[in-house]
Amino acid sequence: MSKLHIKKGDIVFVNAGTDKGKTGRVVKVIVDKQRAIVEGLNMVTKHAKPNAKNPQGGREQVEAPIHISNLNVVDPKTGKPTRVGRKKVDGKLVRISKKSGEVIK
Repeated sequence: MSKLHIKKGDIVFVNAGTDKGKTGRVVKVIVDKQRAIVEGLNMVTKHAKPNAKNPQGGREQVEAPIHISNLNVVDPKTGKPTRVGRKKVDGKLVRISKKSGEVIK
C-alpha cells in the first residue's frame, strides 16, 4: 500500500461531492479504505436507538468519510489547494507544496 498525501490535522479542500469548494480539518484518516473524515463536512443523519447516554434516541448528524482522491491539501503559504510532493530535507523525507515549494508541517 502506498503512502497517502493527507495526514490527520491537515487543512484540506474538497474537490468533488456535495461539499465541493469547502475546506476543513482532517479528524481521522482510514488508510485501508483510503478515506478521511473532515471536521464539519459530508454530514449524514444517523438514527440512534435509545441508550444510557441518549435515553430519548433520535437522529444525530455525524461526519462521513470522504475518499482522499476528492481532497487536496491547502498550501500553507497561499491558502489555495495544491498537490503534494516529497523531498529530502536534512536527511528526512518531508511533504512539500507543488505550488509554492513550501514544506507542509
